[in-house]
Amino acid sequence: MEAVITIELLEQRVKAILPERYQDCYEEVQPVSMGSAGLKYGPDGRVAWNEIWGSFCDLAMAGGPPHKGTILLPATPAEIESHPTEYTEVAAEICRGIQLVTTLKASPSQQPGWIEVTCANTAEAGWLTRAIVMENVSARTEGANLFLPAGPHYRIAKEVKNVITSTAKTFHHWEQHMWSAQQREIAALFEKQGELLQPPAHSNPTLPEAIRAATGLQPTAHAYPGWLGLECGDVHAAIWLMRALVASAILARREQTVLFVPSHEAVTEPLTALHAFAKSRGII
Repeated sequence: MEAVITIELLEQRVKAILPERYQDCYEEVQPVSMGSAGLKYGPDGRVAWNEIWGSFCDLAMAGGPPHKGTILLPATPAEIESHPTEYTEVAAEICRGIQLVTTLKASPSQQPGWIEVTCANTAEAGWLTRAIVMENVSARTEGANLFLPAGPHYRIAKEVKNVITSTAKTFHHWEQHMWSAQQREIAALFEKQGELLQPPAHSNPTLPEAIRAATGLQPTAHAYPGWLGLECGDVHAAIWLMRALVASAILARREQTVLFVPSHEAVTEPLTALHAFAKSRGII
C-alpha cells in the first residue's frame, strides 16, 4: 500500500475517485438524507426492486449521509446454521434484487454470510466496495468479485433493502456518472496503490492505544469485528478523514462523528499523516 506523500497528491486522488458531478463541490455536500423510499410490489407479489427509486441521496463518499446509521454486518456461521431455511431465502432475495438494479450477476457465496457479485473488472469491484462500506453496509473485494452481507435475521423492508439500496445507489453512480476514461484512471490508481486494506477477521488489541498516542484521537467502545472507532469531534472532520483514507487504499466509514478504520497495524502510519494534514488545514 503506497503512502500518501503530499496534501496535493491526496486531493488529486480524492477527486479521481469521485463522480464528476462532485469533483468541484464535494466540500459543499451536506450529510442530509432525502428520506427512505417505500417498497413497491409486482404482480407476482414480490418486491419490484428496480421500480423503487427515482433518485438517490448524495454518496457518502462525497460527504452525503450514509445509507445506514450503523454498520450492517453479515451473519455468523452459527446464526446461519441455526436458521438455514431463512438464510437461503434471504440470500436468494438479495441476489434477485441485485440483478434487478444492476447488470451484475449475484449468487450466494460459499463463504457463509456473504453474497458474491461478479463485476466487470477489479476497478469496478474495488470502487463499489469502497463506496458501499462508506454507506455503512459491509462489503469486501477479492479481485473482480464484490461480496455483500446476508443473514437469516435480515428483514425485507430493513436489512435486505439496505443491501440492495446501497448497491443500486453506488452502481448507479459508477455506471451513469463516471466516464470510461475516469474508470480507467481509477483502475490505474488502484493498481498503483496495491492491495486495499480491509478489516481483518480479528481486531488488533494494541492498535487503539498506538493510534491515540500518535494522533490524539480517542478510541470508542464500539465492538465491531475488524473495525476500530475513533472519535473525531465533529461530522466534517470524520468525513474528511474517511474520504482521505479511502483515497489512500484504506477502507473507512463513519457513524456520526466517529471514524471507523480497519483494526490493523498498517493503518497507523497513513492515518497519522492524514491526521496531520487535517490539522494543518484546520479541519481538526
